[in-house]
Amino acid sequence: MRQIASRGALAIDNARRYTREHRAAVVLQQRLLPPATTDSPAAETAGVYLPAGGGAEISGDWYDAIALPSLRLALVAGDVVGHGMPASATMGRLRAAIQTLADLELEPDELLTRLADLVQRLAAEAPAGDHDIIGGTCLYAVYDPVTQRCAIASAGHPPPVLVRPDGTAEAVAISPGPPLAVCGMPYETTVIHLAPGSVLALYTDGLVEQRDRDIDQGLRRLTEALAASCRPDRALDETGRALLADLTDQVPRDDAALLLARTRAIPAADTAHWEIPADPAAVSKAREWITRQLTMWGLDDLLFTTQLIISELVTNAIRYGRPPMDLRLIRHDVLVCEVTDSSSTQPRLRRARTTDEGGPGLFLVAQLGGRWGCRHGQNGKTIWSEQVIQDSPEATAHRSGSRQSHPQL
Repeated sequence: MRQIASRGALAIDNARRYTREHRAAVVLQQRLLPPATTDSPAAETAGVYLPAGGGAEISGDWYDAIALPSLRLALVAGDVVGHGMPASATMGRLRAAIQTLADLELEPDELLTRLADLVQRLAAEAPAGDHDIIGGTCLYAVYDPVTQRCAIASAGHPPPVLVRPDGTAEAVAISPGPPLAVCGMPYETTVIHLAPGSVLALYTDGLVEQRDRDIDQGLRRLTEALAASCRPDRALDETGRALLADLTDQVPRDDAALLLARTRAIPAADTAHWEIPADPAAVSKAREWITRQLTMWGLDDLLFTTQLIISELVTNAIRYGRPPMDLRLIRHDVLVCEVTDSSSTQPRLRRARTTDEGGPGLFLVAQLGGRWGCRHGQNGKTIWSEQVIQDSPEATAHRSGSRQSHPQL
């Protein structure tokens, strides 16, 4: 009897310990996951997550939707090796790293390269014997609602599925690179066009790889389900929950995460473009063009500050950049001013000394605009500045209609 009682007490203690660890893992995962739904000028998104074992094995699958400058949106889906609190902690570190790298406005292939370097460092820091269980996969996409172009790169992650406005669906043909634990191999960016009203689905392999089917069969089933479910009159979060319930086992062996993004487009009437000639006189011409454009848009209250911002950005482009040079305006709940040139030099924000003939330009831009930054592309760089449009219909609708709810496990 004493031995039976001892074994029973040990079993109860183990059960209590497991319950405490499981609750801690659930709380950690809830805090690390992003809002389940977001609403931005680029797209509305909805994400759902189902842990393995019906909740018994919290893991490191995640999704994210990150607002970027110039009204763009980054979409992320990732899968970390392992289960339990270590996997959740690794997921949290990778998600934070992606948000930081996204703020640097890196191209998708460059972002994944730097993320793979981080995973290598995490593996090197892991205790002996745990190096091989530090790793994962990731899909990173950036959608621009002005050009309606989406750039996608994959680190060993399944391809996204595109549902077009006419209801047809197919997996996007991408060239996946190696998983994040493998360095030394390049990643490749694929660019596709997304018509307004398209739905882009990012997911983890737990949604398509089941006991009774391989990943190719699962991907075909997911594509068919998306084509049937992604209707314009149906809420994305409702669609996501229904898909997760239909495509996963009652007690799944692996986590499953799904992120749906229904794209939007900025109307052509809300953008303006002007080619900058390589001539100092272009600064005054740019101010004249800005005056006409903002007056036509009814943004006279932003005219003075925008003229100063554009004067500094165009002057810097002519003085330090290389042609061709372009000026672009985007109007929504913010007014975005962008100047692009073919030089790859990195602008620096500094205070000008009293003896300097120049230097305070970017400092002035930073003070006048709500925020500013610089992103590099294959053909040069773009310096941008944002100003909030007070009491605009878009700003009012965005403030009152923006919804962010947190997922429930």
